Amino acid sequence: MYRRVLIVAATEGFIVKGIETKLKNIGIDSVYSSPRMKDLEGKLNETDLVMLYTDDKAEEYATGLVYIKDRCAELDEQVIVIGSKMEFDTVNGFIPDSHIFKFYERPLDMETLLTDIEKYLESEAQYARRKSILIVDDDVSYMSMVMDWLKDKYRVATVNSGMQAIKWLAKNNADLVLLDYEMPVTSGPQVLEMIRSDDMLADLPVMFLTGKSDKESIMNVLALKPAGYQLKSNSKEQLLLNIEQFFLSQKKI
Repeated sequence: MYRRVLIVAATEGFIVKGIETKLKNIGIDSVYSSPRMKDLEGKLNETDLVMLYTDDKAEEYATGLVYIKDRCAELDEQVIVIGSKMEFDTVNGFIPDSHIFKFYERPLDMETLLTDIEKYLESEAQYARRKSILIVDDDVSYMSMVMDWLKDKYRVATVNSGMQAIKWLAKNNADLVLLDYEMPVTSGPQVLEMIRSDDMLADLPVMFLTGKSDKESIMNVLALKPAGYQLKSNSKEQLLLNIEQFFLSQKKI
């Protein structure tokens, strides 16, 4: 945990500087960025919370808002939005409720904001101690369902292609990867081959989560030493039990 807030605003004006000072006074670092994507790139990796201070030109920063949404999905992070109700509605068109922690309408109640940020960072510190799972599947509906099953117990990130998985793993740590077998362009077995050939990732536990149950498909990946082979037909309870048993077995090694 960094205890660091990324403040995104069109300008680093008086109000933004005031928030930065207040955060510093309670031991929380902050980083400023404009909503332009070229300024945002790289800054989301080392922050725990994004604060979006909006104005009536929010639509002009659509590319930056989409980037924030995508990175929050990858990093499983949240956004605070400060502005008018109309500005919030504009932002909400790009960043869904699932990635918005709270909306604060101007004029801003600074004490409430600071208290909520403290509580959020404390809960995030507890959350960070959970095991991290990356789900890789081109079936977005199924992937979202599994994420919903797991999110109360684990830190969960999702990507919908094999190459996105490799890029994600180059920047983030996972305790387990749940990998689909059949995906376009780069299949699950090909992704696992790339992971096993990378010195930094070679020992990463990867468990197939697939609809392919034929013996040939299973035998084809045994040499890549997957951590398990789960079927998509498994119930929520069965999948949770299998994952829990896997992590318990890791403790005994």
